[in-house]
Amino acid sequence: MNCIETNRLSYRYGKHETVLQDLNMAVPQGAIYGFLGPNGAGKTTTLRLLLGLLRKQEGSITLFGQSLDTDRISILRKTGAMIETPSLYAQLTAKENLQVLQKIYQCPVNRIAEVLNIVGLAHTGAKKAGQFSLGMKQRLGIAIALLHNPALLVLDEPTNGLDPAGILEIRALLKQLNKEQGMTILISSHLLTEIERVATHAGIIHNGQLKFQGRLDELQQRQAQSAATGYLTSNPEETRKLMMAKGFVPVVMPDGQVIVPVTARETIAMLNAQLQEQNIAIYQVSTIRNDLESIFINLTQN
Repeated sequence: MNCIETNRLSYRYGKHETVLQDLNMAVPQGAIYGFLGPNGAGKTTTLRLLLGLLRKQEGSITLFGQSLDTDRISILRKTGAMIETPSLYAQLTAKENLQVLQKIYQCPVNRIAEVLNIVGLAHTGAKKAGQFSLGMKQRLGIAIALLHNPALLVLDEPTNGLDPAGILEIRALLKQLNKEQGMTILISSHLLTEIERVATHAGIIHNGQLKFQGRLDELQQRQAQSAATGYLTSNPEETRKLMMAKGFVPVVMPDGQVIVPVTARETIAMLNAQLQEQNIAIYQVSTIRNDLESIFINLTQN
């Protein structure tokens, strides 16, 4: 079952600027879904539409099996979110900010201390939110999103402004919430390395279109499939011609290395023998694996 589904979701600013085009997103129940894309790809617009912060123009949005058109209040009661910059009362402390929301949500008072402890702000005392660092404001925003113990957590670039230690803590927190409470988490980012360390599923968006969607291990499978072999020889051009004659599609790199998309040992041994027959000296043979960052870049380039 999917916690979030969109069908042919499209959105335009004005008559000519298309931000989303036929977006079919599927976030499984209990998943940590990494929503990836370059800045300006349409991530924040999508999240705003999912939460009803923007009026839907085309397509449909379903959360928890309910239509956002008819069941928005019921959906939002089960959803916690932080979109872009956290909305905070600068003149209030972290605890006082949460007390305001606790009255609105009508959740238990002891939940305030729980979430402050979860995000590492229990020690801030009388310090006003306006005096917080950017990282502390991000933490307080997450605490607000968690206050009513939601079933779905939506976070837009939650590690912005955090130091390396803070990023590790937020990463551990998201995994804990997902594992111990079964919370579904939708997290947007433009950093694949961050998503790779926490997500179970991923969606890659570029120019308002999904370029990939599925389990993270499916994306990692592409990494294995994109492996190749690099040859450094005494004659790169003759090496390229020989490989083309054998039916391969080699690429000569600026440093003279010839990259050929093969990894089978038998094929590599055959090519080695053919090169030696042509009196081409082989200086180095290496396996080249395309990392996930490269796959991400390839998916988001024309």
